[in-house]
Amino acid sequence: MAGRFHDKLAVVTGASRGLGRATALALAREGAHVIAVARTEGGLTELDDDIRALGSTATLVPLDLTDHAAIDRLGAVIFERWKKLDLLVGNAGILGKLTPITHADGKMWDDVMAINVTANFRLIRSLDPLLRQSPAGRAVFVSSAAARKCRPYWGPYSVSKAALEALVKTWAGEIANVSSVRANCFNPGPVRTKMRAQAMPGEDPLALPTPEQVAEQMLAMCEAAFTDNGAVWQYTAEGLKPDVPGI
Repeated sequence: MAGRFHDKLAVVTGASRGLGRATALALAREGAHVIAVARTEGGLTELDDDIRALGSTATLVPLDLTDHAAIDRLGAVIFERWKKLDLLVGNAGILGKLTPITHADGKMWDDVMAINVTANFRLIRSLDPLLRQSPAGRAVFVSSAAARKCRPYWGPYSVSKAALEALVKTWAGEIANVSSVRANCFNPGPVRTKMRAQAMPGEDPLALPTPEQVAEQMLAMCEAAFTDNGAVWQYTAEGLKPDVPGI
């Protein structure tokens, strides 16, 4: 299938719904073979049907990202079958509970860090060698303005996104002069998703951009021509704009 990402191999986490699903579909529409990672098998099956309807293909990986050893195995399987990886979209994330820091439950805190931070660390560690085998490996991780705004009651989520940005920027610095891989974060802003509705139940979802609108801008960060590294870019109605400079 012809397109901007013809013959590219892309891993997308959290691919069964919301922004992850929209990004997986957008990449498939542009010719990529998508390795779709999510916990929900039913959602992955529906995604596969939609990708096939586009004339493209996908590999479905039902995987709980808290199973960090399974992320290591994912890298091994990709190497055995394809020998390289072109694109990594680290989209999966959870909100946790909006609550005062002093009331935060320890398990909830650990769950947020496990998905939003540690899973992405394991993805980087597992897939870095494969991205280096691509002529222009690109990694994009979904962050949030919460990483810097640090609003009251958003503690676990804000801390996790700040840690994610630090993780990606550190990795970006390490690969800057030794590979063609480029790694950045993307701030989608408020999007019409279930997570946003959970955080802001009184908000009118029709006033927000759709996941499909936002995903189109994230695709620009996956292109070989996008050479920023260690930066945060944000979605705006006018187009993709820099949020935090790269290294």
